[in-house]
Amino acid sequence: GAYAHFIPSTVDAIISRGEYLTSYTPYQPEISQGTLQSTFEFQSLVCELTGMDIANAGMYDGASAMAEACLMACSVTGRERIVLLDTIHPNVIETVRTYAGGRDIEVALVPPSDASLTDADACLAVQQPDFFGYMQDLGALGRAAHEAGALFVVSQDPVSLGLYKPPSAFEADIVVGDGQPLGVPLSFGGPYVGLFACRTEYARQMPGRIVGRTKDLDGRTGYVLTLQTREQHIRRERATSNICTSTQLVALAFTVALSTLGKQGLRRMAELCYHKSHYAAGQIAALNGYDLASNDEFFQEFVVRCPVAPAEVNDSLLERGMIGGYDVSDRIEGGLLLCFSELHTREQIDDLVQALEKVHG
Repeated sequence: GAYAHFIPSTVDAIISRGEYLTSYTPYQPEISQGTLQSTFEFQSLVCELTGMDIANAGMYDGASAMAEACLMACSVTGRERIVLLDTIHPNVIETVRTYAGGRDIEVALVPPSDASLTDADACLAVQQPDFFGYMQDLGALGRAAHEAGALFVVSQDPVSLGLYKPPSAFEADIVVGDGQPLGVPLSFGGPYVGLFACRTEYARQMPGRIVGRTKDLDGRTGYVLTLQTREQHIRRERATSNICTSTQLVALAFTVALSTLGKQGLRRMAELCYHKSHYAAGQIAALNGYDLASNDEFFQEFVVRCPVAPAEVNDSLLERGMIGGYDVSDRIEGGLLLCFSELHTREQIDDLVQALEKVHG
């Protein structure tokens, strides 16, 4: 999904500078040290956030990052079957299927309660939190993947990492995500930036560009594209991916936002999301006719069962000047997926609760 979060004023101030207004990862390090260094910092922040060893310069978005991670798992393991939890965002699942279809790779969907793999499976891919907002047991899922000799792929909301342990703590092999929640506006769906990090031993199978830090002949620190023999301009059809245009400007926005927030700022943002969403859930569940679809732990999203069709609820809310939730009644009877962030005030949440009460009334 896409989320509206606080964006520090430093983001626009930096990314508006003409030196950064390019969507390309520069091939000529002699004239691109500023852009290359900012990309190196982006990679470093992604590693620190996820707890992984190495990160690339960014993917198109979270969905393409997940698809590339699954293909990478097939290359690493030599297996041709991808296992996805069915609680991953439907659009991401379709993206994985599209990528896999070109290589005749099978894609299987399984529920979290039955995530058993065989020696034919390349990876188990999960989303944290899942499409419905609930937290998965990464420890158990990671063990299930590794017992079958498969890789464990986790797509994580970066803001949630201000509060929860990183995927590396649960032996994740590849960690992906969408950088949009940090520093990037909704923008009607894009452009965004995909996050991609993995273990060091898989670096040569990792898609996308990698910026490395080195020394020139005079001993000065410099930044260059490294491990380029993986890429399509050298290996052509044998390349690890065909990422040419990268979302460097969006990656810079992510970098500036996270650097401005810092560890404490990110934690505070995550705490506010958590507490405000749980306050909203408690208030809505107390209404006559409404109840929570699950008692599982959630971060900032949850599903409410409505007394009338969710579409009817959304129409009523729109008449009151409110954008309602995401209709998931095709998956959960009467289900409406709601999301709250640090930007929502208590007054706004209370107004929503009153509006929902009137819908049923």
